[in-house]
Amino acid sequence: MTAKEILKDQNRSVVTVAKTANVATAMRTLIENRIGCLPVLDESEKLVGIISDKDILRAVNEQIDSFQQLTVGDLMTSELIVGLVDDDINYIAGLMTKNRVRHIPIMTEKKLIGVISIGDVVKNQMEDMKIENRYLKQYIDGGYPG
Repeated sequence: MTAKEILKDQNRSVVTVAKTANVATAMRTLIENRIGCLPVLDESEKLVGIISDKDILRAVNEQIDSFQQLTVGDLMTSELIVGLVDDDINYIAGLMTKNRVRHIPIMTEKKLIGVISIGDVVKNQMEDMKIENRYLKQYIDGGYPG
C-alpha cells in the first residue's frame, strides 16, 4: 500500500499552523483536532517545519516562565523528513523507525498533501495481518480454495 492510499483512507484534511503563530495556539489546535503534530507553513504556504506535542511539552518544561512568548517558529523542527505519495507504507515505517519520528509529511510536487502517523502505519499492518491470518487458517483447516 502506498502513502497516497493511506491518505485517501484517512478522509480528512491536513491541519497546519503558521510559523508565526504562538505556541499556545498550536497547542490548542493539536488538542481540538486530537492530533500529535502540525505541519508548519510559511506565508507562501510552503512547508517549512513540523511541530509536535512533544516539542511543546519539552518547551513548557524547559522555559516555563517564557513559554507564552514563544512562536511555532521557535520550536519547530526545520530539518524535515518527508515521504512522497508513491512511497510504500513499509518504506515510511522504516523512515519513522530509523529517524525516531511519529509523523511523516507527505509531499507531491513540493506541495503538502497529508501526514502519515505511526498509528496509520500500525493500522495498515494490522489489516494485512488479519488477511494473512485468515488465509493461513483456511489453509491449515483444509478449506483454502486455491
